[in-house]
Amino acid sequence: MADSNMTKKALASALKELMKTVPFSKISIGDICDMCEMNRKSVYYHFKDKYDLINWIYTSEFIVRIQNRIYDSEWDLLEDMCIYFYDNRDFYRKALQIEGQNSFYDYFREILKILLTDYIKDVFDECKNADFYVTFYADAFVASIVRWLTDKNCKKPDEYTVLLKSCLIDFAKVLVNELEKSSDN
Repeated sequence: MADSNMTKKALASALKELMKTVPFSKISIGDICDMCEMNRKSVYYHFKDKYDLINWIYTSEFIVRIQNRIYDSEWDLLEDMCIYFYDNRDFYRKALQIEGQNSFYDYFREILKILLTDYIKDVFDECKNADFYVTFYADAFVASIVRWLTDKNCKKPDEYTVLLKSCLIDFAKVLVNELEKSSDN
């Protein structure tokens, strides 16, 4: 098991290093193998393809780290996620731009949907549209995170999460006021 993780980490490190100078679409499995002096079988033993390797990087570096952590609120989890992305922004700026089947963008969106599902179900108990809400908010968060990370003046994670939170809260207040006005008429 330790050797397996060492191999995976070596492959991940090689991919990260290559992505500093080479577009992801131009990186081959052979390039990754050459960088860490392994054979192709090593890659395919652990991963389906280079997309799977990128997804493993996120899972092993972030998801595994937070699995046993207890957060006071969903906002704390979001801020933790943003800190991780910010600290690794050069890599994730590129990873989130990858398109196509098995892309990190799609993988991250699915992770967010899982995280949002429990929260949405708690907030909108027995709501028949919960799946729609989860998809909507996952899409919105991913798009916002991509825009944030790719901005040349990328804000610090705490500033960004404060803006997200205030955006949602302020919008909710406006909606409630509008609904109250329309029900008074």
